[in-house]
This record gives sequence, C-alpha cells and structure tokens, in this order.
Amino acid sequence: MKWRGNRRSSNIDDRRNQRVSGIRGGSGGIIRLLPAVFRLLGFKGTAILVIGIVVFATLTGNLPALLSLLGMPSSAPTVTSSEPLQESAEEKERVDFVSVILADTEDTWSAIFKENGQRYTPPKLVLFRGVVNSACGTAQAAMGPFYCPADQQVYIDLSFYDQLQNQFKAPGDFAQAYVIAHEVGHHIQNLLGISQQVNAARNKMSQVQWNKLSVKQELQADCFAGIWAHYANKSRHLLEAGDLEEGLTAASAIGDDTLQKQATGVVRPDAFTHGSSAQRVKWFKTGYDSGNVDTCDTFI
Repeated sequence: MKWRGNRRSSNIDDRRNQRVSGIRGGSGGIIRLLPAVFRLLGFKGTAILVIGIVVFATLTGNLPALLSLLGMPSSAPTVTSSEPLQESAEEKERVDFVSVILADTEDTWSAIFKENGQRYTPPKLVLFRGVVNSACGTAQAAMGPFYCPADQQVYIDLSFYDQLQNQFKAPGDFAQAYVIAHEVGHHIQNLLGISQQVNAARNKMSQVQWNKLSVKQELQADCFAGIWAHYANKSRHLLEAGDLEEGLTAASAIGDDTLQKQATGVVRPDAFTHGSSAQRVKWFKTGYDSGNVDTCDTFI
C-alpha cells in the first residue's frame, strides 16, 4: 500500500503504557454455598434472603465488604501508568500505519455521509497492550481487535498483526488495514442505528437465531470495509498490485469455518458468529466492487 507520507488521524488514544489492575475476583465465598441454601429454602426463600442481605449491606455502607465475601470484585478495574512507553522501530511504524489507515477511513466515510446530507463522527482508536478498559468491559488482547458501541471506540493490541501473519497466514499491510476498516464498519452500523436494532432483537431469539443475526452484522461490516477499500483505491490510489488479494486472504483466514476446522477439526455452521470464509470474501468484494452502501444489506 502507498500509505507513507499520508495524513495521520488525530483520533488515536495511545494507552500502551497503561496497565490494568484489580480485575481478579475472590475465590467464590458465599456463592459456593448458594446451592445448599437453595435446596433448604427454595427459590423464593433464597431470593428473599439474597435481596435482604444486599439491601442491608447497601444501607449500612458495607456493600464492598459483602461483594468481597461473595467472591466478587468490590471495585472496577483501575488503570495505573507504567514507565515511559518503550517501542521498537517496527512497532512505531505500525502505529504510523494504523493512524494513516484510520485517517483514510475518516476521509471515505466523511465524503459518503456528506453526500447523504449527514455529518460523519469518526471513532477514536485505542492502542493497548495486554488488557484494556472499555465502556463494554475489560478486554484482553486474546479477544482480538473490537469495537465498543458504548464509547464509540475501536480497540487494538498491535500484537494481533503478528497473529494475523503467523497464525492466520494473512501477511501484508492491506490485510492489516482490512482489520481496521472492518471495526470502523461496526462504527458505521452504530451511527446508522443498525447495531441498536440488532441488539433489540437479541432477547427475542434463541442462541442459534442470534448467531445467524450476528453473522449478518459481521458480514455487513466486511462489506463496509470493502467500500472503504473501493474509495482508497479509486480516489487516493493507495492500493498496489496484490493488495486486494491480501485483503481477501485475511477475510478468508478468519472465517468461522476455517477457524473451527483449525481448532477442532469439525465445522458447525449453527455456531458461526462472523460468517464462513466464502461469505466474508463475498461481502468484502461486494463492497469493494460497488462502493455503494445500498449493496451491503446483508439482512435481507
């Protein structure tokens, strides 16, 4: 990709020098006794007892002690700053790359929203190492990059790019850019009200039905990522020979069927949450070929 020297986004929140602490709970405490209490008092009696204890503890100011006794953390995770940030030359280049790609998604979606008489509000992108606090809860790097609609921020531990290359066999800077564009795609869904509609339907569905709806939501984010790639190539000529193939390889590598087969040797379509490799490739390419949001209706 021809990304060097391009505009960098100012919407980067670098938390790589922060450490999250206080996320461990107790060993179980009174919670381990609840089955015996339930057998003795029944459901109604147990509920009344628990509610009474919590109300008493709250009124007397002893709620933190009660939570500790129950084996639950009594306070939210805390963030402490470590020593000044240490980064290798390779990591610094990755930060520059992520900032440029985020800026390019801002240019793409700002133009699209403007064409439709709307104003685009870009997400912030949080860089972290290991563990991070978000409005969606505490997350670990093993979860991979994610978007939190509650604070409208994209979160990424840059070590994921090593995993993308070594474990998923999807090297290349465009594959890395696709990951960012996909998470920004979830931000677009949030701005358009699509995420809210999906979440409203969640409690009305079985797990299998919810998985199918989740797949549709993820595939639409892939299609939105394809739209970004369309304009990055058409308007700003960022793509080079082989870049599109890198993106398609990444989309294929993180398909549910591919990941399930690698992990267990068995593919279970009813457990898909992000879509098969073929589906992810199809919808990314749909967005790339059309550059049109209307073609990304994966819910029909």
